[in-house]
Amino acid sequence: MNKSAVVGALLAALCAAPVAALAQADKYPVRPIRMIVPFAPGGGTDITARLIAANVTAAFGQQVIVDNRAGGGGTIGAETAVRAAPDGYTIIMVSGSYGTNAALYKLPYDPVKDIQPIVMIGDTGFILAVHPSVPAKTIPDLIANAKAAPGKLNFASTGTGGITHLATELFNLLAGTQMTHIPYKGTGPALADLIGGQVQLIFGAMPATLPHVRSGKLRGLGVSTAKRSNAISELPAVGEVVKDYEAVLWYGLWGPKGLPKPIIARWNQEVAKALQTDELKKRLAADGTEPASGPPEQFLSIIARDVEKWRRVVKAANVKVSS
Repeated sequence: MNKSAVVGALLAALCAAPVAALAQADKYPVRPIRMIVPFAPGGGTDITARLIAANVTAAFGQQVIVDNRAGGGGTIGAETAVRAAPDGYTIIMVSGSYGTNAALYKLPYDPVKDIQPIVMIGDTGFILAVHPSVPAKTIPDLIANAKAAPGKLNFASTGTGGITHLATELFNLLAGTQMTHIPYKGTGPALADLIGGQVQLIFGAMPATLPHVRSGKLRGLGVSTAKRSNAISELPAVGEVVKDYEAVLWYGLWGPKGLPKPIIARWNQEVAKALQTDELKKRLAADGTEPASGPPEQFLSIIARDVEKWRRVVKAANVKVSS
């Protein structure tokens, strides 16, 4: 074969590849889809993923199977998704902790450039809650108490470097306070010790913390979102008192880089429809989660923003975790 023929064959192959991918996307899906959840079953990300999976299964006519790949703070599942074939049959549901991992660990993938965002599901925040023995009734009271006795107030988190830890370190940095970190292995143990009075406060995930505030076991002082939450509108946003404070816990879907645009569009469209169903509206509202949807580019900007934000917090607060 002469040189011209070889070049022609190569060009034909390159042109045929996108056409074949588009044809495959047009028939999508033709087999079950794996939705990775990078955490153990039962948590907020897992529950949200299963609700979305059930709704999208009905729309696609193919089973969307939730695959829990816990470990490494979510990095194991994320790497599995990054390395998967970009054919739409492996996607991942992640939460706001995805942004903190890039700040804490040396990852074998780029958390922004090596993924294809699909859609943001929704966002919620944390409740700044204290044990009733703490005399503070407001955020300014808490700040005054913390400044009067640096290091005396102990705050719980779901683990060193986790988003609840960094949300509190951000508060320390912006409010000029110094409080002592007590890490736990999850929200449940952290809240149990807070209710028992072993620690004094927490920025607790809204779904888990709200019932204890409602029952009076804990006193809510504020919410970490930019504006007040509809779930507990009587509490101010922390940012109303501490300038520039915001810590958001979001949920979203992404897939491997190279995912065909028609598949991205189909997922984005079906998830947006699911978020309008009464079942999901009620479930998300009960957890204090605001439905989001929106284009993939919007979700990408949120991921990029959080990665950079938490890197600054980790550096300023000198947060260290073992690799």
